[in-house]
Formats: sequence, C-alpha cells, structure tokens
Amino acid sequence: MNITKRPFGTLADGRAVTCWCMDNGVVQAEVLDYGVTIRSLVVDGVDVVLGYDTIEEYVANDGYLGATIGRVGNRIAGSCFELNGKNYHLYANDGKNHLHGGKEGFDAKIWNVEETENGIVCSYLSVDGEENYPGNLQVKVTVTLEGKAIQLKYWATTDADTILNLTNHTYFNLDGKGDILSHTIRLGADRYCAGDEGCLPTGELAPVQGTAMDFLTPHMIGERIDADEDCVKLSGGYDSNFIISSSPAAVVKGAQSGITMTVTTTEPGVQFYSGNFMKFRKGKNGAIYHRRYGFCLETQHFPDSIHHPEWPTCILKAGETYESTTKYAF
Repeated sequence: MNITKRPFGTLADGRAVTCWCMDNGVVQAEVLDYGVTIRSLVVDGVDVVLGYDTIEEYVANDGYLGATIGRVGNRIAGSCFELNGKNYHLYANDGKNHLHGGKEGFDAKIWNVEETENGIVCSYLSVDGEENYPGNLQVKVTVTLEGKAIQLKYWATTDADTILNLTNHTYFNLDGKGDILSHTIRLGADRYCAGDEGCLPTGELAPVQGTAMDFLTPHMIGERIDADEDCVKLSGGYDSNFIISSSPAAVVKGAQSGITMTVTTTEPGVQFYSGNFMKFRKGKNGAIYHRRYGFCLETQHFPDSIHHPEWPTCILKAGETYESTTKYAF
C-alpha cells in the first residue's frame, strides 16, 4: 500500500485541507480530511465517483458529494426530537426538517487523519451542543483498501445519551461519465420505507413486490424511474430507504464499463438515491454533471427513526460503542 498526501487548498478561515492518496496496486483512492470525503476512486482505469477539483467547489455546492454524514444522516421530522424527557431543537435545512447533520454537519469538518496499515483513520470530536445534539461524541472513520474494494468502518462513543446515524454520501457512476439510467441494480430488500412529499417516512414498511421499487431481480435504474407511482413520483425518482433482507445489500453494473460494484454492510437499511435533485455543475477534470449523473447507496439506520421506536434505534447511550462497516467491492 502506498499512501501519500498533498495540499488541497484552504478554507475561508485559513485552515488547510489535505488530500490523502491511497494506492494498493489495484484500486486508487483520494480522500479529503474535509468531511472524510471520497474525492476519487479509480477502478480498472475508471474514476467511478463524482467530485470536484477545488475545496471552494466542495464548500459552495450542495449535494454532499463523497462526504461522511453525521451526526444523523437523512431526515429528522420537524427538526426536533425528545430524548430522556428533554426536547432538542435542531437546524431546519430541508424545509421544516433537519437533514444530514444540520447547518454544519460532519461533512464540513476537518478531521484528524493518521495512517494505518492499509488506509487511514479519521477522527473527530463533536462537542456537547454542536448542532444542538447532546453529548461529547468521539467519532472515527477508518478508510481502507482491501484488494479490489474500499471499506468504511465507523466507530463512536459518547459521554451522554445522544442519537447517531453515520453514513457516506458518495455519488457513483460506474461508467465514469454520462447519466446512470442504464446502470443495472439489484437490491437485497423486500420492503422499503414509504415516504411522503417531503421524503419523510410515513411509518409504513411497504413491500417492493409489484412496484417500481422491486429490485430483487436486476433492473436498469432508468427503467421505471418515472413510473406513475408515488414511490418515485414524490421525489422525482429514487430517494428511499430500502430495508435490507439479504446480503449483499446491492449489486450495480455499469452499462458501458461493465464494472460491477457489490455493497455489503452491517446496517439495516440503504438509501438508494438516483441524483434527482442534482443541478448542472462543473465536476473534476473538466467533467460536467447533470441530473441523474450519479447514484448513492447510503447504508444507514432508517430515516427519522428517533420518531419510530419500533424501528432499529439510533440512540447511542453513554458509555456504549457504535460500530458499523460498509464495503464497496468491484
């Protein structure tokens, strides 16, 4: 494993950003200490993730390209929650709702980075009250290359009860260019969280069978993306949490490159997002990105699970340890 680093510009407050480069002879990856952001991932000569050339573009653009998300990925209804009899009010950055950690989530923090045998360990202390979440939360994300795969291992502990749902928001394009509608995807999920017009779960865990959400057998992403069904109409395409019922969680194949990506995870759900809200923008190496030019597979606990106690809990109690692993193998 060859690990090097290079400067990647400075933030407006003068803090330097570093790009860590990893090469195991099979896969080459670049990860920023800003948000533990996967900037580049080269497989068989194809860069299969979207990203930018400068830190200014990461700061200015929406979409969370490649970033680690926290404290709580996905949405919290009404930007508030109750824990141990106390109400916590969060920043509303998605209409009335709280999305991906709030005003300045983990995606916008500079993490401490140390080398390990086959990758890097990124750590961050989220202090009590940050984004109005309780507890001093110590977080680590270990990014490693293992053969023809990249693995993300999450670890966290807290000194007071809090809520936590860590994920990664990389946009994949296995062809390296163009839209992702001809990619073929299989999801190991027989149910999904039905959502409303705000992409919040209604509470129903709906069967995928007979709907545009059925990827138990492979389908092209674009085959039913504009179907006359609420499950895709309300969010302009795919943007739902699928409940993992078998492993692997997902298998995706690029139509032009033939590259296949297999996703395995210890998480109970995966948010399949087809880039519906991505607007025209300049990407890295002169690329231009449009709507549906990348897809995300955000392994996670279910969205808004703090308001659904019957679902796998996102509560991390004081002294407990949070651990989660997701691997993207090619």
